Amino acid sequence: MAKQRKAAPQARQEMTGLERLGLRVSSMINHPIAQSQRWVTIHRLDTDGDADWEEVMGLLAETPELDLTFNDDESVTVRWEQQNAEDRDDLIVEKDWEEGLLEEEAPF
Repeated sequence: MAKQRKAAPQARQEMTGLERLGLRVSSMINHPIAQSQRWVTIHRLDTDGDADWEEVMGLLAETPELDLTFNDDESVTVRWEQQNAEDRDDLIVEKDWEEGLLEEEAPF
């Protein structure tokens, strides 16, 4: 029988604080209840670093469709309007266009 080499254990790649916060905020905004009420309050955790929190809140603040309210308890309430049919159609067309780019055959 041939000897089997044991693969060296792969190093576990930990998420950064920024990635963890971004994932949590994204999950909260995309939650079905938040989507139906069109708002969510994001509470800052003790584990959220100052730079990470500022960066994620800055990205949210730069998004024109979102309205942010910074509360006294360091939480942030994010509100957005329901998209009208025309906006959704624009997104669908844009997505179809992007998918078309991905589906094109390679030139070689």
